[in-house]
Amino acid sequence: MGNEAIARGVIEAGCSVATAYPGTPSSEVMESLTRWKKELDHEIYLEWSINEKVAFEVAYGASLAGRRSAVAMKMVGLNVASDPFMSAAYLGVRGGLVVIVADDPGPHSSQTEQDSRFFAWFAKIPVYDPGSPAEALTMTLKAFEMSEKYHVPVMLRPCLRVCHARQNVTFSTPSRPVDVGEFEKNWTRWAATPKFRLVLHGELNQKIENLTLAEPDARPRLVAGGSKSRLAIVTSGSVSSHVMDIVTSFPEISDLSVYKVDIPYPLSQKDLQEIVDISERTLIVEETYPVIELQSSNRTKIMGRLSGHVPLQGELSPETVERIIRQFTGAEDSPEIEPKVKARRPSLCAGCPHRPTFYMIRKLFDDAIYTGDIGCYTLGVNLSAVDTCLCMGASIGMACGFSKATAGTHKKSQIVATIGDSTFFHAGVPALINAVHTGANFVLVLLDNNITAMTGGQPTPATRYAADGSTAVSVNLERLITGCGVDFLEVVDPYDYDSLEDSLTRAKTYSIDQGTGVSVVIARRPCIRTVKPFPKALVFEVGANCNRCMTCVRDLECPAISFVKEDKMVKIDSDQCSGCGFCVKVCPEHAISARGG
Repeated sequence: MGNEAIARGVIEAGCSVATAYPGTPSSEVMESLTRWKKELDHEIYLEWSINEKVAFEVAYGASLAGRRSAVAMKMVGLNVASDPFMSAAYLGVRGGLVVIVADDPGPHSSQTEQDSRFFAWFAKIPVYDPGSPAEALTMTLKAFEMSEKYHVPVMLRPCLRVCHARQNVTFSTPSRPVDVGEFEKNWTRWAATPKFRLVLHGELNQKIENLTLAEPDARPRLVAGGSKSRLAIVTSGSVSSHVMDIVTSFPEISDLSVYKVDIPYPLSQKDLQEIVDISERTLIVEETYPVIELQSSNRTKIMGRLSGHVPLQGELSPETVERIIRQFTGAEDSPEIEPKVKARRPSLCAGCPHRPTFYMIRKLFDDAIYTGDIGCYTLGVNLSAVDTCLCMGASIGMACGFSKATAGTHKKSQIVATIGDSTFFHAGVPALINAVHTGANFVLVLLDNNITAMTGGQPTPATRYAADGSTAVSVNLERLITGCGVDFLEVVDPYDYDSLEDSLTRAKTYSIDQGTGVSVVIARRPCIRTVKPFPKALVFEVGANCNRCMTCVRDLECPAISFVKEDKMVKIDSDQCSGCGFCVKVCPEHAISARGG
């Protein structure tokens, strides 16, 4: 897999420190590194950091110590790490530093379709854009070399279709950890004040110019057709594989030169312009923004996103790329072969501990505003218990804003924020401190399933093991919340119906009715995918007294419960049912019961 290939490249390059924060489609980079470390008995230090900013800073510190380092994240994680990312470009590096940022055109599991190549351009950091797992491995090795040659961080930007594609790749013997020497103090460089930052900015500009002139990968290279063809395509990254497949598969698409760009920034604008000048027309196909397109000094003969010939949003699938190329070359459209598959709505797993929590929130706070967050529990929207979802940690900050905006008015003043344990560690702590300090009034429900569930079950700071399975110090969530200044804090098992109801009722009284401040309820139960806490000896079924009120189907949205139209009955699928039994408490007609399996 592409992410495995990247991890292999990190190991083969002699990297000493690698950090990450989980997020699809990047998560498997760190998971693969842990496997390579064990299989090869490699001495690399691995860390799931608390967030992407900290992950970058740890890796950067290792670079200044003279060791090669890497940090991995998804593209919205780069937003979190942007402050040190931008500054590190000016300061430079010592040991090679590779910043692995996985983009998600589509988007398939993200808030945005943002293009990290633009971020690299913004920061003046070179970026490699692999088009396959094999290229991802090779470019990882090249990125370390380039980082040390020009003393700058280098970004490796695989897209989803590279991260999760599979390809046979050739391994090399891993290098011993690279050490460029001990850290030498020089505050004008490593702690530069604004006066010296101006000097460093000039040095960075020179590095970028030197790289553009000297590096062959910064020049578009011919990968198909002849250099004297009438039409040209310039492509890069994951979509370049689609372009090559299409151009080589259909003989009617002819008289065409295809050029591939490995480093879309900084690109050799001179070489790009030569291609545009000698061609009748040039099509630029890239994911997701017009990074290459914007670096052309004369775009009058260029077709791409800016001209409207390539869509401004959405992933460039093979079918989409084929239509674009056929229109560009004047070839006839091919028959529609894209399968029409009805999408299935994402749902919380059967037995997920978040489901009873959301149910009870809706029951007790029926007229509230529900600020949600990023994680499995975003799917609380299916239970009508999530109204907003902005970015990681925003549920608490937005709840504070709603609280202040509605205080003393006729508007809705009941506010309930929900956030997961991993997300709280990542970005919720400062927002909670702010809410306590400013006297906001809302209920915060912390959905603690003891894992980073949505991205594959990675550890959180509360777990007692680190990325590679070694022992770690567990951070106590209750002490952390109390340390933020919270006076009302209760912990409850979400499957204890009565205790959950009582705890949320007390929180409502404290924050909403009395306006005393922020109350926090921790709904704690392990993720259903990590443990099987319910006895499978019981089989739940719907009895004859069911009046088809649909409360269980509508308010629980459990995948195991459905209304079967043919039988005009509500049924429970015993294969999907986890045995939690919460539906028994929810049914107003007491029509659901358990029997021995």
